[in-house]
Amino acid sequence: MALSNTAQSYGSLSKALHWATALSILALIPLGIIANGLPFDTSEQLARKALLFSVHKTLGVTVFFLALVRIAWMIRQPKPAPLHPERRLETFAAEMVHWALYGALVLVPLSGWIHHAATTGFAPIWWPFGQNLPMVPKSETVAHLFAGLHIVFERVLVIALALHIAGALKHRIIDKDGTLARMLPGGGAVAPAPTAPSHRATHILPPLGAIAGFALAIWVGSLLGIYHGKDAAPVARAELAAVASDWQVETGTLSITVSQLSAPVTGAFEDWTAEIAYDPETRTGETTVTVAIPSLTLGSVTGQALEAEFFDATAHPTATYTATIAPAPEGSDAPLMATGLLTLKGVELPLALPFDLSVTEGLAEMTGRATVQRLDFGIGPSYPDEASVGFAVEIDVTLTARRQEG
Repeated sequence: MALSNTAQSYGSLSKALHWATALSILALIPLGIIANGLPFDTSEQLARKALLFSVHKTLGVTVFFLALVRIAWMIRQPKPAPLHPERRLETFAAEMVHWALYGALVLVPLSGWIHHAATTGFAPIWWPFGQNLPMVPKSETVAHLFAGLHIVFERVLVIALALHIAGALKHRIIDKDGTLARMLPGGGAVAPAPTAPSHRATHILPPLGAIAGFALAIWVGSLLGIYHGKDAAPVARAELAAVASDWQVETGTLSITVSQLSAPVTGAFEDWTAEIAYDPETRTGETTVTVAIPSLTLGSVTGQALEAEFFDATAHPTATYTATIAPAPEGSDAPLMATGLLTLKGVELPLALPFDLSVTEGLAEMTGRATVQRLDFGIGPSYPDEASVGFAVEIDVTLTARRQEG
């Protein structure tokens, strides 16, 4: 069998790409539906769900590159002429559906890949090139947008695929012609109508029709509001009130890092306050930090982290840390140490936070790091081993604070 296409039939490479893509799609769609519906209430359930999603994502990336190869080959190859060129509307519809399929085969995996790259945590892609994409930031907004687009493009793919299969069956059962046979493995050549020479797929109207279909689908998706993460309702919270402090925090981050399925996942609390009293001469002082738990973002597992199993943000909307500041004991990781009590999820435990501090003309810059054990605070008790969620949670604090006059 010839590698290239002819006026009578598709070549072996076109057939191989077609059926490899078809089998991949038929595996990807149910795999994604099953994985999305699986529970994750225990460590074993989470591991199973993540495994299926990793298979889904990895196969999706494979289909993306397979689709690019297929489109490039299709553009440079002559296409077997239609067997019924006099049926212009039917021929136009078939071409438009083909272009919609080509577009969806690129856009569905690409949107899913961008969603994966824009967030952190849960179900890595199994390949050696990392999990990020150039020019794709870690952003919840970007992640929600492309998660919605992934759903929209998937619907377009399913509709186009159904129309494509229906057309093939029509040719086989009703028309009883050789259109389907030209794409079947081992299928013989089928002579086109005398007035229908082979042609390249360069007609402009079918791809324009497909583009219009995608635009319509995106518009409908915007009306349904699926690009803004509405499927995961945020936990209600009130902004923390500003505090009077000898040192007023101007900028800062309070982040946490946890291991999920042996991969680090980092998130941050957007809303927190720090009341600080510190004397640079004696290098002593005290602080009270209040954290709004519902302000946490933790990549793709934010919603899960705020549920009762973990932080239980509804029942315990704040955490507090009250500590004294003094020079650190000899052998510590940093010159200063905050020593106090961390109250989290209704549990109060000691916490020592070593930190570096520089003070220049009334402006203090501080960086500190501490580690706590999640099970000590009753976080994730249904995940009693580290196969799915690590025990240690790393807390990182950076801030700049300016000394207040008087």
